[in-house]
Amino acid sequence: MKNSLKSRAKAKHYEERKAFYRSDTRQPKLLDQVRNRIRCKHYSIRTEQAYIEWIRKFIFYHGKRHPAEMGENEISDFLTYLAVKRRVAASTQNQALSAIVFLYREVIQRDLGEFENLIRAKRPSRLPVVFTTKEMKSILIQLEGNNWLMGHLLYGAGLRIMECMRLRVKDVDFDYKQVIIRNGKGNVDRVTMLPNIIADNLKLHLEKVKLLHGRDLKEGFGAVYMPYALERKYKNANRSWAWQYVFPASRRSVDPRTGIERRHHISETVIQRAIKTAIRNAEITKAGSCHSLRHSFATHLLESGYDIRTVQELLGHKDVSTTMIYTHVLNRGGKGVKSPGDMLFS
Repeated sequence: MKNSLKSRAKAKHYEERKAFYRSDTRQPKLLDQVRNRIRCKHYSIRTEQAYIEWIRKFIFYHGKRHPAEMGENEISDFLTYLAVKRRVAASTQNQALSAIVFLYREVIQRDLGEFENLIRAKRPSRLPVVFTTKEMKSILIQLEGNNWLMGHLLYGAGLRIMECMRLRVKDVDFDYKQVIIRNGKGNVDRVTMLPNIIADNLKLHLEKVKLLHGRDLKEGFGAVYMPYALERKYKNANRSWAWQYVFPASRRSVDPRTGIERRHHISETVIQRAIKTAIRNAEITKAGSCHSLRHSFATHLLESGYDIRTVQELLGHKDVSTTMIYTHVLNRGGKGVKSPGDMLFS
């Protein structure tokens, strides 16, 4: 009887091992292959989410046909649907095309020469929305607490919104009065100034964040996300104070990529809503946003006489031609030309 039970247990164990290795060698589903390829190339989680969603829409639009069975005609049909029926912006249409091209080039591994007739939508050339110094003051005085700190970093240091959200404690240097931006747009690091007006308040804020971090550690948490497997290279660094976010979320959440519960940075929607409300309460009619604070930072520096190359470095622009757009919105009227109406009666 015992031998019979043992043989059955061994047989069951053998079948389970066979099933495991069978499932382990199975080809991943298409979207999982896309996900894996994106992560191999170290794209951001936002790019991953956007690409996965566009590829899913592309497949569903064509009745769940496998992309390997489709080609240029089906891609063109989908892009036409987005432009004509959905009336999406040119940038949205181009993002959809980028996702589909990534699918065929990186996952299906089809020669892109087959899609040479696909044309990207022409994006309109628009001037950035810039607030005057008076308008900026009226916006910033509407903000309170963390929103006041973040608002001053967006305007006073020229940070992009996600650069502000992802700022770590170790990258704020109070002695040199500077902020180091890690892995900014284009995966480039840069240095910008720390506004004096927020230095003392930021120190007080970090003391509160440190207490929150200490509470997390006592509860068995306190680890933070670290890029490029640094947490394996530097053991326990993810629990250190230096690596914590300057603006942490109010509660812990589960990381969608790893399934680990930890405290992430605050959501960008918090400051976005606060800035929108501040613009409205300041009775400013311009259609501005958080990024308008960065535009205003660059414009006001140029108005103050700072060299455009210096402004380029502070903004982290790869090409000075990108920074040149702010010379067109300086406070000098249309292209710096004096109106003939003013000259007539001067």
